[in-house]
Amino acid sequence: MAMDKQQTQEFIAKRVARELQHGELVNLGIGLPTLVANFVPEDREVIFQSENGMVGVGPAPDESNHDAHISNAGGMPVTILTGGAFFDSATSFGLIRGGHVATTVLGALQVAQNGDIANYMIPGKMVPGMGGAMDLTSGAKRVIVAMEHTNKGNPKLLKECTLPLTAVKAVKLIVTEMGVIEVNEKGFELIEINPEYTVEEVQAATDAPLHISPNLIDMVV
Repeated sequence: MAMDKQQTQEFIAKRVARELQHGELVNLGIGLPTLVANFVPEDREVIFQSENGMVGVGPAPDESNHDAHISNAGGMPVTILTGGAFFDSATSFGLIRGGHVATTVLGALQVAQNGDIANYMIPGKMVPGMGGAMDLTSGAKRVIVAMEHTNKGNPKLLKECTLPLTAVKAVKLIVTEMGVIEVNEKGFELIEINPEYTVEEVQAATDAPLHISPNLIDMVV
């Protein structure tokens, strides 16, 4: 059964949440990645940072705990957990540039088979800038891309990016609605597949060659 856009994004976010380890400091990019905070497994504590100056970001608020003054870097309302803290932008980027962020989860417009990422410049669209993405892709120990596999049917996993690069050889893992793809010395290696798709369908939606892991398993969220 085909998923609508919201279901697709939540499916991706749930799978990404399983990658996060207990005790990690994690930064979530704007858009789809912010959903990851809603799905962290109950047996692990993950500390979320927002580059506009917060640690201890919690799940999205509902009517009972909504505070319009507390928002993430994308301007979306968030909660702040007990023990969370607010600080200035210089301190926030000091955490990122100082290598204290274990994992960053980012959206992307394109990812190349060598791990290059382009995620801020759409031709013909007004863009204020790349935000903290350049700092995050170079400062975080691990970069995970959470995105839909294609854009209106056009592949986003490419041999080479055609948009301006945010970072070079930075991406380690990609999670889409079709599967989980590791970026390694082979290029793109499919390590988990959504059983709703065939390997052939995933390859057809991918511009670059897709190496199939000998230990390929079904994607579970």
